[in-house]
Amino acid sequence: MFPNAIQRFDLTGYDCVLSFSHCVAKGVRAPPNMPHICYCHTPMRYAWYMRSEYLSGFSHLKKRTAEVMLDYIRNWDRKTSSRVTHFIATSKNVQNRIKQAYNRNSVVIYPPVECNRFAISDDDDGYYLIVSAQVPYKRIDIAVAAFGTGGQKLVIVGNGPESPRLKSMASHNVVFVDNANDSEVAEYMKKCRALIFPGEEDFGIVPLEAQACGKPVIAFGKGGALETVIGLDQTQNAQNSATGIFFYEQSPKALREAILLFEKAKGRFDSQKCRDNIQRFDRSMYQQSMKNFIESVIAETPHLTDRVKSNVPVYI
Repeated sequence: MFPNAIQRFDLTGYDCVLSFSHCVAKGVRAPPNMPHICYCHTPMRYAWYMRSEYLSGFSHLKKRTAEVMLDYIRNWDRKTSSRVTHFIATSKNVQNRIKQAYNRNSVVIYPPVECNRFAISDDDDGYYLIVSAQVPYKRIDIAVAAFGTGGQKLVIVGNGPESPRLKSMASHNVVFVDNANDSEVAEYMKKCRALIFPGEEDFGIVPLEAQACGKPVIAFGKGGALETVIGLDQTQNAQNSATGIFFYEQSPKALREAILLFEKAKGRFDSQKCRDNIQRFDRSMYQQSMKNFIESVIAETPHLTDRVKSNVPVYI
C-alpha cells in the first residue's frame, strides 16, 4: 500500500522536492525537470539486507507470503530510484548500499546530533547501558546473554516486541526501563560506565549521544558505528583519541571479551575526547551542509536559478 500511496502525491507547482526516505518516500513522482533530492537513510532494510532478521518470527506460510511481497517491493524500489535526481546518504555505509542497490552515486551528509542536549560527565554508577527499541535486528539478546555470565549490571532503556523474550532470559543483574523521557535518557547516559551497541545500524545516533556525555561505546564492528566510534584497536597509546571498543562477531562470547578488555583499559578513555569526537556531527554542521547542497542543486538547474535568486534563500 505504501508505494501506491506515495505515488498519488501531486507536486505540481513546486520548484524542488526533498524526500527523507528509509522506505518509499523516494518513489514520489516529481514533474519533469524538477530536482528531487533524496536524503536516504537506507534502501529498505527488510527488502535488501536484513530480510531474515525481520522475518525470523514468522510462520512458514506467512514468511512465504512476505517473501513474495518483498521481492515485488525490492523491484519497485530499484525501478523508482530513477525518479531521484540527487541522492544524499546518511553515512558511507549507506552510500555503499545505495550504489549496490540502485547503482547510483551519492554524497554523505551525516544526520544531526543534539550535542547541547547532553552534558559531559565523569560520573560512573557502575552500570553498562543500552538505549534501543527492542526489535530482533538490534540484537539486544546478545547483551542479555553476555551479562548473564558476569556480575556487572546492565540497564536496558526502551521497549518493543522483543521485550517479553528478553526479560524471560535476563539474569538478576539486567534491569529494564520500559519508559524514559528524553531528560531521563540523558541522565542514564551521564551516569553509565559505557554504552553497549550490539546491532548493525545504517548510521546510529545513540553511540554519538553517549559520547556527547563523555562515555565510551562498546560496539559491534560493522555498519555506521565504524564511522562514529574510534576503536581502541585503531589507536596505539593513551595519547590517541579512542572512544570505544569494537567486537566483530555478534555473539555473547565476543561481546563478553570486549567488556573484559574495556574493564582492563578503562584508563585509556577520556571523557573530553569522547565529547570532542562527536562535534563533527553537531546539528550546525548538518544544517550548513544541507543548505550548501540544496543551493548547489538549484544553481545547476538553469530554469530555477533566477527565480530562486529573486525570492528568499534556502534556510534549513
